[in-house]
Order: sequence, then C-alpha cells, then structure tokens
Amino acid sequence: MNIFRLYSKKIRDNITALDKDGVIKTPKDLSSINVDVPPENIQSDISTNAAMVLSKINSKSPLVVAEIIKKKLLEDNDISNIDILKPGFINIKFKPSFWNLFLENIINNPNEFGVDSSLTKKNFLIEFVSANPTGPLHVGHCRGAILGDVVSNILKFNKHNVFKEYYVNDYGNQIISFTKSVFFRCREIVLKETFPNDENLYPGEYIIQIAQNIIKNNPKIKFDNFDNISNQLTELAVSESLILIKENLKSLGIKHDNFQSETEIVKNNEVQKIVEKLQKNNFIYKGRINAPESEKSDNWVEREQLLFKSTDFGDDKDRALQKSDNSWTYFASDVAYHNHKIERQFDTLINILGADHAGYIKRITASVDALTGEQGKLICKVSQLVKLIKDGKLFKMSKRKGDYITVEDLISEVGKDATRFIMLSRTSDVELDFDFTKVKEKSKDNPLYYVQYCYARISSVFRNINKKINDQINVEKYDFNYSEDEIKILKKISQWPLVIEIASKKLEPHRIPNYLYELSSDFHSYWNMGKDNEDKRFINKDKKISNDKLVFLKSISNVVKSGMNIIGVDTPESM
Repeated sequence: MNIFRLYSKKIRDNITALDKDGVIKTPKDLSSINVDVPPENIQSDISTNAAMVLSKINSKSPLVVAEIIKKKLLEDNDISNIDILKPGFINIKFKPSFWNLFLENIINNPNEFGVDSSLTKKNFLIEFVSANPTGPLHVGHCRGAILGDVVSNILKFNKHNVFKEYYVNDYGNQIISFTKSVFFRCREIVLKETFPNDENLYPGEYIIQIAQNIIKNNPKIKFDNFDNISNQLTELAVSESLILIKENLKSLGIKHDNFQSETEIVKNNEVQKIVEKLQKNNFIYKGRINAPESEKSDNWVEREQLLFKSTDFGDDKDRALQKSDNSWTYFASDVAYHNHKIERQFDTLINILGADHAGYIKRITASVDALTGEQGKLICKVSQLVKLIKDGKLFKMSKRKGDYITVEDLISEVGKDATRFIMLSRTSDVELDFDFTKVKEKSKDNPLYYVQYCYARISSVFRNINKKINDQINVEKYDFNYSEDEIKILKKISQWPLVIEIASKKLEPHRIPNYLYELSSDFHSYWNMGKDNEDKRFINKDKKISNDKLVFLKSISNVVKSGMNIIGVDTPESM
C-alpha cells in the first residue's frame, strides 16, 4: 500500500470533481501535483503542493485555493485534520483507524509492499565493474561493483528483467603488457631468469600464481619465444585473471550473468560493421582534431583521421575511431560493444563507470544516440573514489600485491556486509570515507550494526513467545489504538514505497541504507522507552505479546528484511 500514490490519485480526483462543479479551474495535466513527506516539524502525515499548482490558472492566492481543496478533502473518512501553511502547502493528518487499514494491507501482502505495480516492466542491461582482466579487483572497483549490483536488485524488486554484464577488456596494449609479465614470470620459474625491472610490467605476486597455474596445467608450452605463444598465453592469462576476479566478486556477493570479451567483438569484425553503419548514416568523416588538453601542442602532430560526429549529439568534440597505425581506437571497439548491446533488444542500457571514466560519458552516450536514434537509451552512473581510513589516517593494507588495496584485503578486514552497507551510505557521485574504526563499533555510529541490531531485537521478542520472525502472522481484526510514538514509526514505514520509487527512478541505492538507519533509530528510541513505561514494552507481565504489538513489530521487521535483501546484507536474528 503506497499511501502517497493512493492520495495523489484521491487529491487529483477531488480537484477534478471541483472543476466539474465549477468551483475551481484545472489544467489538462495534473502531473505536477505532488504528494510527499512533510517536514519533521510539521505534525501531519502527508503534504501536497496542489494549491500552488492551481493558483495561477484560478487567479487566486495559493492560500485561498488551499482552503477550497481542504473543504473537499475533509469529506474523506480517513482524514482527521488538515493544516494549511504558507505559501500554500496542504498538510494532511489521518485518523488512527487509517493506520489499521494500512497495517492490514502490508501484513497480508508482505512481498508486494514497496513494489511499484503501476510500472511497465522493462528489460535492462547493466554493465558494471568491467575492470581490465590483469589481476584481482582493488577497492577502486569495489564501490562501483556494489553500486551496479544493488541498482540491479532495486530494478528486480520492481519486477523488471535485469541482465548483469561484465565487459572484459582483453584487447589492447595493457593486455600485451600483462601477457608479457606472465611470460617473464614463467621464464623466472622454468628457466630461473630474473624478472625484468620494467615499469610497463605488472610486478604483483598474483602474477607468479597465474604463471604457476599456467605451467602446471599446460606442460607442453615452451617459453623460448614470446611471439610464438603470445596469443595462447594471453588467452590462458586472462582466463586465470578472470578466476581471481570472479572470486573477488563472489566474496562481495556479486554474480554476473555474462562476461563479454572485447577480443571476441574485434575478431568478429563488429568494429568494421559499426563503422560501415555509421558511415551509411553520414555520422563519420575524415578530418583533423586539435591536441587534447593533456598533450602539449608542440608535441602534437595533426593528421587526417576517421572521426565520429560526436558533437552532433552533444559531445564537446568529434572523436577518433582509428589510430595512426590504422588499428581501431578503444572508443571504436566500445561503440561496437554498445551496438552489440543494442542488437540484443534491451529497453534500457545502464553503465556504472569509475571516477576516471566520467569524461567518457558524453562520447559513448552520443554513439548510442546515433545508433538508436533516441535519447535516454543509455544511462551512465559514476562511482566516485573511496578513501580508506584507520585510526584517523589513510590506510594502506596490502604491500605484497603492489600499490593498491585489494577487495580480498577489504573483505578480510571488515567482512562483506560492512563493505556493501558502508559503500552505499552516500550518493555515488561524491567521494566516500570508509572508516574502519566506525565500521567495527557496536553503536549508533555504525549504521550497519544499528540496523542489524534492530532486526535482532525484534527477533528476540518473537523467540520469547516461541515464534519465528519470518513466519506469517494471522490477525482476525485490525482495530488497534496506536499511540503517537507508534504512529511516528508507522509513518516512517509508509515511506518505504516512496524510497524505492525514487531509488529506482534516479538509480540512487544509497537512499535505502539511509532510510533503514532512520527507521531503526526510531525503533531503538521506542524500545528504550519501555525501560520506564510498561505500555511501551512488547512482552507483558504474563510473558505474552498483544496483537497490536505483534503487528507493529512484524511490519518493521518485514521492511528491514526487504531493504537488507536489496542491498545484499544479512539480517542476523541474534547478535
């Protein structure tokens, strides 16, 4: 039951009725009328801007229009009071009996509460992580990986079809350097040669493990000449690296549906095909481009290149598709990959990008617009950097694996749940401080602990009456008289569908853990009232629980469980 959706319709229906009666005028489109959560200092349950929307067309002040709407809305049997506040907000308070109807609905339909049944179900392809397959994942990949996974979960919660994909960048110079690194480690093991001191090679110890696995599983390979085995060695090395990456993702609770190889796209001549397609539509020409800002103009040699008309679709400049040696640019193969996505008939494509790829959004969005002839087909979300802090200082955990912190290190230090929850605690487009000290605290300062403790406390009540928290409860009559303290929490529960709606539309999963923390804080405050007030206690003197308290607790636990499932975090029944 989405009370905001319910009363949005009721308010618009009442306004339309007033229009038919000649009391007020209304525009054809009422979509700008909102029903929302009122500010905390306002003692009401919902608020609407309807009077301000209708003010101009009626040539009346919003306060006058609000009084007209108020009179009509008070005919609703579930509304107890309406306050009007400048400049014209209509603030509605429900009768206590309304919350019984609300609870009966969500208790009897626990799997539907929060799901937006009005949405047209779509097919989404979400590409995320897509780190170069040159070794294990590091913390720089971690936030984007969790962001992509939880965006997927939110869309699935709303019954959309979601396909999760990892684009394997196994083509290009970085892969050549990676393969050479493995080659020299193999020679180090087999021929006892010293590993070269070359800044272009990968020095990490994981390269040794990859080399050992290749030698063990492929005894016939000779490591005499790199060129003779480069293609085979690349395939084996990338395969070993992907094993590490998939293990890292598994430790984060993430599983992709597909790993799409860039090499496969190139070998299938997908790049040539897409260039021909763009040429046919007159989106490609031969021309010259100015030196990029990162290059000194004195060192830049202008030359005629094959260029994509990216500026026709909102980009800052046109983009090169070929290098000086006539090989395809990274951008060209990326356009081919996105065409490969388009051909699979998904309604919407979503890319989760790292902070270093923010500048890439305009050009790749331009290419998708050109290929599809529509805007909004591709949505890009950027995952900003993470700063790891321990004892008040930037923390570096792993020296043995190079100059970065691995996902393995992070999970080992704080666990999957803390990693996922805290990585989602802020909007993805700002930097995040990950404080190890706070993550391990058992206090209100640790949001994960506070939410899990809320669920564990509720579980303890159910155990005390020999019930299981996940069991469906059966109550014949919902005629409870909840206190203002309890209604405060019921109001917070009622906001759950609104949180899901916004998180889904804006692809902003941070709203879910933040909401769960607020709900848990309200619950813990109520729990603590029971120390001084017997009426607030859940277990009475006879070691029983009344139906009103049972329903109250069940509604909270259902929402917490649902939210934690979406963000991929456990809800322990005892702590």
